Amino acid sequence: MVLWHVPLLQNRKIQLLLVNMLTFGLEVCMATGTTYVPPLLLEAGVSEQFMTMVLAVGPILGLIFVPLIGSASDHWTGRFGRRRPFIWMLCTGVFLSLLIIPHVSQLARWLSIKTQGLKVALLITGICLMEFCGQSCFTPLEALVSDLFQNGEECQRAFSVYSFMISLGGCIGYLLPAINWNSSPLVPFVGGQQAFLFLLLTVIFLVCLMGTMFVSEEVFKTETQEISENEMCTYHCLPLFRSRTLLSSGKSCLSVIPQLSKLFRRTPKVIRQLFIAELCSWMALMTFIMFYTDFVGEGLYKGVPNAVPGSEERQRYDEGVRMGSLGLFLQCAISLVFSTFMDKLVKKLGTKIIYLSSVIFLVFATLVMCLSQSIILVSLMAGLTGYTFCTLQILPYTLTSLYHSDKQIFFPRHKAVGVVIQPSDNKKGSSNMNRHTVSHKTSYPNGHPGGMPSPSSPTSSPEFHSSIIVNYSSLGAATAPQVNRGICFDLAILDSAFLLSQVVPSLFMGTIVKFTHSVAAYMGCASAIGIVAIYFSTKVIFDKNDLDQ
Repeated sequence: MVLWHVPLLQNRKIQLLLVNMLTFGLEVCMATGTTYVPPLLLEAGVSEQFMTMVLAVGPILGLIFVPLIGSASDHWTGRFGRRRPFIWMLCTGVFLSLLIIPHVSQLARWLSIKTQGLKVALLITGICLMEFCGQSCFTPLEALVSDLFQNGEECQRAFSVYSFMISLGGCIGYLLPAINWNSSPLVPFVGGQQAFLFLLLTVIFLVCLMGTMFVSEEVFKTETQEISENEMCTYHCLPLFRSRTLLSSGKSCLSVIPQLSKLFRRTPKVIRQLFIAELCSWMALMTFIMFYTDFVGEGLYKGVPNAVPGSEERQRYDEGVRMGSLGLFLQCAISLVFSTFMDKLVKKLGTKIIYLSSVIFLVFATLVMCLSQSIILVSLMAGLTGYTFCTLQILPYTLTSLYHSDKQIFFPRHKAVGVVIQPSDNKKGSSNMNRHTVSHKTSYPNGHPGGMPSPSSPTSSPEFHSSIIVNYSSLGAATAPQVNRGICFDLAILDSAFLLSQVVPSLFMGTIVKFTHSVAAYMGCASAIGIVAIYFSTKVIFDKNDLDQ
């Protein structure tokens, strides 16, 4: 349902632009947050070791809740469609974080006499809220793009625009912190440069969010599947959205974790190999991205993040952060350029050569950054990692689409497993269950989803409410080809790889830096992880010929 029926806004190109307005706005906020978060925590007196752990909270929450949000969105019914209620809910969290982070000092003074501890707690809360809600929001947003533009060429064009807006948002998001806003006449009135920047982000985000109110979601068909007693399954029902108490909701969420673990273990070999390679590749790249501004501020500019404001050490650090933001802006700009002709590169050189060369180049670039003290050379290497960034946005998801385009070959025999949704009024003994498969992209997608299956609706009942039912084939049942395996869950696995790639560096990099007494360890670890990624990338199935090796 669209909130306002304006004929001009129903044009397909306009709809595509409206959907991707929020993509742009979210990425601006997330990119700026990536730049600002480590310095903000260090300036508040948080230790380097604890700072990196704080950065892990959002991705950990994402690992737990993103699959649930994705599945619930697939099976939601309501007047505003399946995707937008979840998009708006998560965007509310992003909006609150944009209000909390720049005003933690004022909020702490209003709420308590002892302000320092409360200030740090509020800052951590705002950062975790932004990281979790911002990253989780991409999942239903990407599904909305896939829902609206389903057939081959239209879908490819839609995700090309989507990837362009992701890259453009990243460029703007990394550029904003690199600008010295103190010369703006509005800065003194809003409380300083930091408050002005977050006010600017809030305005951009809200304007982009308004575009989703004019988006029209399509009507889906219902598909049911008959299951006989000889494929008798065990069901675990998790009512997520009509839980009567907060306690029961928490128990429901925790109980799904072991079930998801079982689902991952039953994943086909080709998906597992791709998951491991992508996990290592993203982990190397995210170790670079997450800590690059701190590396430049402390390592190259010799600044001190928690020094007295206005002191020489603090000014050097702030200047280093701005230069680090510029390096990340260059990375995103080069990724944008590569995304425009990645198709031609793949056709000429092949998927395997492009993927492996991108990871090899990341190892080389981070090793140079680790050893060099030249800000020009380091910035150049940072910018050129955009090639790796672009590749990881595209190729894993096009490979997943390839696997699903010929399931008999790539998923030959595997135990049937799936996530199905049961209506609240399902009768005992009923053998009909609603089954749904939706094609959507994962975080930071930039792919061309050729061969994706068309989505279908879980149910047409208005009284439907979401209960996730994880079904497992009995251990004694015969395995069967994964002809009916949907792409949605496999893309959720790739979502998990991206989120997990942020968790591991966040938990351990602070300890490593403390042990080595050098922020150059950030780049050294990124290079080492990249070497591991090269090894696992050679195990990925890039085409049918790799299956014979």
